[in-house]
Amino acid sequence: MSHDLQTEPLLEVKNLSRHYGARIGCEDISFSLWPGEVLGIVGESGSGKSTLLRCLAGIDMPTAGDVLFRHDNAFVNIFTLPESTRRHLMRTAWGIVHQNPRDGLRMDVSAGGNIGERLMDRGDRHYGSIRDHALNWLQRVEIGSTRIDDQPRQFSGGMQQRLQIARVLVSEPRLVFMDEPTGGLDVSVQARLLDLLRVLVRDLGIAAVIVTHDLAVARLLTDRLMVMKDGHVVEQGLTDQVLDDPHHAYTQLLASAVLAA
Repeated sequence: MSHDLQTEPLLEVKNLSRHYGARIGCEDISFSLWPGEVLGIVGESGSGKSTLLRCLAGIDMPTAGDVLFRHDNAFVNIFTLPESTRRHLMRTAWGIVHQNPRDGLRMDVSAGGNIGERLMDRGDRHYGSIRDHALNWLQRVEIGSTRIDDQPRQFSGGMQQRLQIARVLVSEPRLVFMDEPTGGLDVSVQARLLDLLRVLVRDLGIAAVIVTHDLAVARLLTDRLMVMKDGHVVEQGLTDQVLDDPHHAYTQLLASAVLAA
């Protein structure tokens, strides 16, 4: 992803920290994310990557630092926005793909209704148009159009995850957060989902932050990588450079574990 035509980042994170009493969730993290760029955050369980993601997505309040999002050609601090404005942004300009799709779907609403809700959040009101969009997105995520009126509880785990992705991407958000998007799925299902995510993110030009413990996922989906350990970023750079020539001992350990597997 080239920054040549982009004059400003989409997201600016400055000195972000989140503490739980004496325990550090994440500490003093700063970076920029550019439109269309996919950033991976990797590390073992307890490294702080999910804590960081929750702060970036406005779910948890940081102990210190700022998260600035470019909105209407100006940077806004998401933590000083009125709650109603932040919630509207989260339903339109941002999207969150949860590891457990049940956290991102309304299980008692049809597949088409789950997708249509995001369109209504951005102001769409024509029923026929909303249903057509929903049908189109079901096809894009490889769910048969005959399932449009079925509820997510009737779907397999892999189909639920694909439906959640359709629900998030249908409104064409500018920034998507993904927390272990292939976690908990069978390997064959993971592979299909990763291919689908790669195509959709590239086609739509979405900026994304992806948290994963799986370096193979990071290599396939991300442009740039941040490696976290004990709440700190210990290494960052272009994904292939970090994985092929890791400098920090912890990154070398992660990469060697993949090679040995």
